[in-house]
Order: sequence, then C-alpha cells, then structure tokens
Amino acid sequence: MKAILYQLGQRRILLTLLIINTVGTIYGYIWYESQLMTTPTKFLIFVPDSPTASLFFVFVLVAFLLKRNWSIIEALAIVTLFKYGIWAVVMNVLVLAVTGELGIAGYMLMFSHLSMALQGLLYAPYYRIRPIHLVLAGVWTLHNDVIDYVFFMMPRYRVLNEIMPQIGYFTFWLSITALLITYILCVRKERLQLKLQ
Repeated sequence: MKAILYQLGQRRILLTLLIINTVGTIYGYIWYESQLMTTPTKFLIFVPDSPTASLFFVFVLVAFLLKRNWSIIEALAIVTLFKYGIWAVVMNVLVLAVTGELGIAGYMLMFSHLSMALQGLLYAPYYRIRPIHLVLAGVWTLHNDVIDYVFFMMPRYRVLNEIMPQIGYFTFWLSITALLITYILCVRKERLQLKLQ
C-alpha cells in the first residue's frame, strides 16, 4: 500500500490525473448542456453533479502540484466523487435491469464514474480535512439532494422516472455514507505528506 501511495504522490501521476480530470470535467458539462439550457438560473450550479465533483478534484490536484492543501475543496471532492461516482454506476445498472440493454456509452459512464469514486478515496491519506470542512461539504451535498429531488433538478434518466422517489431516498443515504466514509478516512491527525518528484 505504501508503494501505491508513493506512486500516487509523484508529479507525473498528478499531472496525468489533472489532464484526465480536466478533459472529463469539460466533457461532463457538455453532456449536461441540454438539461442546463432548460434549468432555471438559480439551480444551474446544482445540476451538473458529476462534472462539478471532478472539478473539485481538479483543484485538489492543482493544490497538490503547488504543494498545498485546500481543505474545503478536498472535503467537497472526496464526498462528491464517491457519491456521484457510485450513484452513476447504480443508475446505469438500474437502466440495464429495466430495459435489458445498456449501450457502450452507459458502460463507459460506469467505468469513468467508478474511477471517480476510487481516485477520491485513494488520495484520502493526503487530505487535510477537519470537522468544519466536513460539515460544510455535508451542507453542500445534502442541499444538492434537496434541489435534485424536491425541485426535480436531478440528472435525467427517463426510463427510471417511475422510481424517482426511491432513487431520491437512496441518494440521501448515499450522501450520508459518503460523509461517514470521509470522516473515517480523513478526519484524523496522522496525514501523509506529498513528496513530489
């Protein structure tokens, strides 16, 4: 495990992840374009969940490359990367279960979003998250759930419309799970230091 963590802290790995996540973030916002065009202005920031999660991680990587820790961004990144990474995988599995088929784009979404969740967790030993940062990330995350499932701004999976209340309930508990995992992995005194090479 130490060898893996050492490799994750190398400048070339951080730069590679920065490029991948930047491209993925841009693609993610483009993917949401049609929904954003019909979204009321006051909700715009809350609609593109996954690309915003990866954008948080882009800033985390930039901070790492600058040998800095931006703790609130780290908290937002790990919580939202795990939450929306797992959420998208589950939604695509549900689409497959309901329709009996899932196109190549669906499988690519599953792979990319699972990767999102994993990368957020893998860098947990390097984060500098305190309880206040986790509380603020929790407010953002749970507020986003309200916007999605009370004001109906969630990502559109039309074949799953009939079970949206159940999806909303699942999403709430996924948020709680993401916050709990972040607390267990990150809110502690012993942290690793990045040694860029």
